[in-house]
Amino acid sequence: MTELPPLNSLRAFDAAGRRLSFRSAADELGVTQGAVAQQVRQLEAHLEVVLFERVPKGLAFTSVGRRFHNRIASAFADLRSATSELKPEPNKVLISVTPTFAAKWLIPNLPDFAAAHPDVDLRIMATERVSSFHSDGIDLAVRQGSPPFGASLDATLLFKQSLIAVAAPQFADNGGALLEPETLAKQLKVHDAHDQWPSYLAHLGTQDQSPRHLHLSQTSLAVDAAIAGQGVALVSRFLVAHDLASGRLVEVGPAWDASGSDFYILIPRTAKRNGTVVNVVA
Repeated sequence: MTELPPLNSLRAFDAAGRRLSFRSAADELGVTQGAVAQQVRQLEAHLEVVLFERVPKGLAFTSVGRRFHNRIASAFADLRSATSELKPEPNKVLISVTPTFAAKWLIPNLPDFAAAHPDVDLRIMATERVSSFHSDGIDLAVRQGSPPFGASLDATLLFKQSLIAVAAPQFADNGGALLEPETLAKQLKVHDAHDQWPSYLAHLGTQDQSPRHLHLSQTSLAVDAAIAGQGVALVSRFLVAHDLASGRLVEVGPAWDASGSDFYILIPRTAKRNGTVVNVVA
């Protein structure tokens, strides 16, 4: 394997190449101008090429020096980036949530969070896939299910899964009263990927009699479809709290607490040492 040049010589060359001045590079590295010049001469001797032309106003690259510096500068940038990602940032919190949770609950509540935690840099990863706390750098996640989620994770209940049937006011036209189960069974249904309608209707003692169904991949899309008057959607109450309060949606079916599908905050047990994460969860 080709022997690598000394790291100090490469650092001196990188700084001198970015500034085209031994003096400026010396100021950046905290050494003398002579030390930088010596390190660059050693590098040129090691490589057996001339990297700089010494000109009256400083330095100028040779053609081979410019090509080599482009590669070296990129390598040092990668090293700085990798090191920065490894270092803990006490005020940065990366949270992994589903797109529906982000759109329908987290983002509408961000102003209150920012007011309570102005020093926290909250970053949101909205994805349906299961994120890795280690490889993705996740500090905490919100997931739906039931404990245990893993021996290395602490789970804190965030919301119970309380499903309600909702529709646009003009679609429901029920004067504020809940629909009878048989009437609800005949309404146009909007389904998400969880497809809880059969279980919900069975809980009410009936079965679906809808003439038409709309199937969507995400709960947030089902909520938007209901708001647009496309049918009745079955969603967690907390996800549509703002839409109910604003009158964009009305409740047309009774609540059903579906077991085993509650929402939890998950954090690695080691994260308890990180005061910022603990404060956000609290």
